[in-house]
Amino acid sequence: AALRNREPILDALRMHLPPKGLVVEVASGSGEHVVYFAQNLPGLIFQPSDPDEEARASIDSWAAESGLANVRPALDFDVTRRPWPFVNAVAILCINMVHISPWRATEALIEGAARHLAPPGILYLYGPYKRGGAHTAPSNVAFDESLRLRNPEWGVRDLEVVAELAAAAGFLEPTVTPMPANNLSLVFGRLG
Repeated sequence: AALRNREPILDALRMHLPPKGLVVEVASGSGEHVVYFAQNLPGLIFQPSDPDEEARASIDSWAAESGLANVRPALDFDVTRRPWPFVNAVAILCINMVHISPWRATEALIEGAARHLAPPGILYLYGPYKRGGAHTAPSNVAFDESLRLRNPEWGVRDLEVVAELAAAAGFLEPTVTPMPANNLSLVFGRLG
């Protein structure tokens, strides 16, 4: 999946990221995305994170193998824990977390991003979303059902509900871009 979506995500990020500053990736997983982004956006400093120890080991391994100077060591970071271990990021990226976490994690992510982004920073979300309460593809219906069977607190979220939550935290309407495999790229900006 990382190989399939990394280029379209990078294209979306290039349109919105400033040339310099700190970019925090929440729930970095294996670390493949953050290393790819850092290779292609050398003016930015990337801070990967994940609450899972094995994921952090993978992230640090990918970063070490790349030899990149603009990827920091992975942080043990869960969005629901305070205080957050960084301030003044120009962007917070969160790829494929919103649907595989409880709703309270999305609430904490958006609230925390509003507090820790340096205006006019962006919050970038990627994954499957419903639009107008309906799934965007039959495959997302099956995926949503499988997620909810694994954990009833998980599931494909409604884009409009996420946007309302973000608006209440001071974010603008998202820029929405269709992505591979029926996913969406959401870029939430802030007034600077």
